[in-house]
Amino acid sequence: MANKTPTPHIGAKYGEIAETMIMAGDPLRAQFMAEKYLTDIVQFNNVRGMLGYTGYYKGTRVSTMGHGMGMPSIGLYTYELFNFYDVKTIIRVGSAGSFHPDLHVGDLLIAQAACTDSNYGAQFELPGTFAPIADFDLTRRAADTCDRLGYHYKVGNVLSSDLFYDDHPENEKWIKMGVLGVEMEAAALYMNAARAGKKALTICTISDHLLTGELSTSEERQKTFTHMMDVALSLI
Repeated sequence: MANKTPTPHIGAKYGEIAETMIMAGDPLRAQFMAEKYLTDIVQFNNVRGMLGYTGYYKGTRVSTMGHGMGMPSIGLYTYELFNFYDVKTIIRVGSAGSFHPDLHVGDLLIAQAACTDSNYGAQFELPGTFAPIADFDLTRRAADTCDRLGYHYKVGNVLSSDLFYDDHPENEKWIKMGVLGVEMEAAALYMNAARAGKKALTICTISDHLLTGELSTSEERQKTFTHMMDVALSLI
């Protein structure tokens, strides 16, 4: 395993990344988490500007890193982390658009499972349709933390879409099936975790509402969506 690192996309040597990794699409959010929450931080990656750091949270070693946008990007990074760096758990903290009338900007969405319009799963050549799901223990403990801290949240199904700008959006069809919101990465993360025999969870902050038109700014998404970070760090 060690002779495969550094990888083409991660400059760290084997052992420089913790067994638990918290990832964000925006590498500046990963930097923000490291600087705000961790002690004794060391930067292990800057390849293609995808910042990564390892430090300690209340005495426990943990890493943070960006994963970029979309399933091809998170699929690439999490594959290398799971398979070449022996990362055991990846928790994604990201943003999502709400489909639910009671999930507003700033609320949390814990992705128990992820539907997708992507062809990412075709590589596994399964004789049917795979259902990408989160680790149950992480999901349960994340919900318990939200209850304890008084954070407004929902647990359920998300849509991991390949499209941010969809020429023919059909959100109402996903809403009819009880899907709570849309993001762009959870399904690939969950499939990679399943294939590698590892653990994964996605915790999203609602950044906009596709029914009411509520919106947040890019600065708010980068620096004020901290409740999901509190929840993620409680799981390490």
